[in-house]
Amino acid sequence: MFVRWFEEVGLGDRATVGGKGASLGELARAGIAVPPGFIVTTAAFDAALAALDPGGRIRGEIEQLPGCDLETVSSVTESIRERITAAELPPELARAISEAYAVLAAPDLPVAVRSSATSEDSAEASFAGLQDTYLNVRGPQAALRSLRACWASLYSRESVSYRLRLALPESQVAMAVVVQRMIASSSSGVMFTRSPLTGDRSVIAIEACFGLGSALVSGEVTPDKFVLSKVTGDIVQRTVSTKTWRHVSLADGGVSIEPLDAALQRTPALTDEQIQALAQLGRQVEQHYGSAQDIEWAIAPDRSGNERIYLLQSRPETVWARGDSQPVAKPTARAYDHVLAALGTIRR
Repeated sequence: MFVRWFEEVGLGDRATVGGKGASLGELARAGIAVPPGFIVTTAAFDAALAALDPGGRIRGEIEQLPGCDLETVSSVTESIRERITAAELPPELARAISEAYAVLAAPDLPVAVRSSATSEDSAEASFAGLQDTYLNVRGPQAALRSLRACWASLYSRESVSYRLRLALPESQVAMAVVVQRMIASSSSGVMFTRSPLTGDRSVIAIEACFGLGSALVSGEVTPDKFVLSKVTGDIVQRTVSTKTWRHVSLADGGVSIEPLDAALQRTPALTDEQIQALAQLGRQVEQHYGSAQDIEWAIAPDRSGNERIYLLQSRPETVWARGDSQPVAKPTARAYDHVLAALGTIRR
């Protein structure tokens, strides 16, 4: 099956829809608001790769690469990416994806096209940021181009080098792709249900900016930062940054940088009510998964015009999950000293 809708999949389907797709399906089935979408499955990737490379030379070539020789890795992977992005899709595959896109995006709605590798976002490894995402994609041909680019990003130098370091067999690596309704975010950010720096389980840390979360990825915005106590619900730390820019969707596709009015630059990107609502949602998601989570979120108007929190991704926290046998720092009066020192971006 080349296409699966979010409501049809869950965490048990990681092998066919990848980490991101499985998580979004799990969230949707749990009744948590996510922008609607579908996943182009690993079967589609395998079919496209088989049509391009029937002898399986690409995977064999990757497995023979010397992981320490980045120059060779770069040369080989660049050639592979060019072949994938230039290749025509098998007709049956192109038709299945185009039909799903027409249902999701009718009459002319933008989508986000996001990589979802089978090896990403697990408790053992995180490929966050190593594969591509394309925002505000408009039109079926643009969606198909973005799909092929996501597949190709599985063979970026960084992704291949990481797999080689982990000794992941290429036969176990495949790429699904999420195609998801793009939302007009008034604010976006990340939320950690455990301190990413110390492993402190007693706090929830939130970063927020105006507009699309891609402004955090690019480093063009220093986000607002909030830390809440899980025990009391109190906001124990708040830092409102000067936010000079925001990312917004363009009418004809793509994302633009827009300067913020002076009056907004020192305005918090979240109200206290929104902070509390996000924290409550973080607790709910953590309880559902049974482990600390690293969550991407956005706030946007729903069909009735009321602002609503949407989750764009929830992945396991990996750093402290591997080190729980080590001492964890106790909460301090300055809880934010624990939080977000190293992890300050939305990672896709």
